Amino acid sequence: MAPNLSIDNLLHELGKLSPAGYFAGLHIRFAAPLLMFQTYDQAWIDHYTNNAYAMRDPMIAWGFSKSGASRWSEITLPDPFGILKEARQFGLLYGCCVGCGEMSSRTIAGAARSDREFTDDEMARIGAIVLRLHQKTQPPESLTPAQIEALRLIGAGDRHAAAAAKLGISESALKARLNSARERLFARTTAEAIQRARDFRLL
Repeated sequence: MAPNLSIDNLLHELGKLSPAGYFAGLHIRFAAPLLMFQTYDQAWIDHYTNNAYAMRDPMIAWGFSKSGASRWSEITLPDPFGILKEARQFGLLYGCCVGCGEMSSRTIAGAARSDREFTDDEMARIGAIVLRLHQKTQPPESLTPAQIEALRLIGAGDRHAAAAAKLGISESALKARLNSARERLFARTTAEAIQRARDFRLL
């Protein structure tokens, strides 16, 4: 799981630069990110989710249309739902947005603080961290035949012992295949790996 350790280190650095929290949606495809991390106050996360703001957020719209970094205060896109104004009530007074990657696999991130605007240097550092996160979490173009077989059987409802017997391998060998598939798909669980493999049409 060495790649995840690297990702955790990058997220730690992003957190140090974002005293009021951050959001990072990595490799957004079909309107959903491959990975999502956020440390905003839970009250804001709940409010944002309950009001389905993701599809109306000018920060998200900016991230899809621009590459680089911008302060929230400099985003000129319409905000008819007053999302950025509401964010201020939850301590997200100042922020920056980052967008990078191909349109077919876009990464969008936001960082916030409550005391002052981000400096140009801080935004450059945040942008560099987000780009590295994007690069390190590049979705695989394929899985090995062994990984596909293992995921398909577990996805079809077989238990480990039954799946291993069908493949003519030991249960520990099956678990090794599943573990390697999870690592390749940046998934914490086998169920998550199966879903991601399906989403990316690898199964």
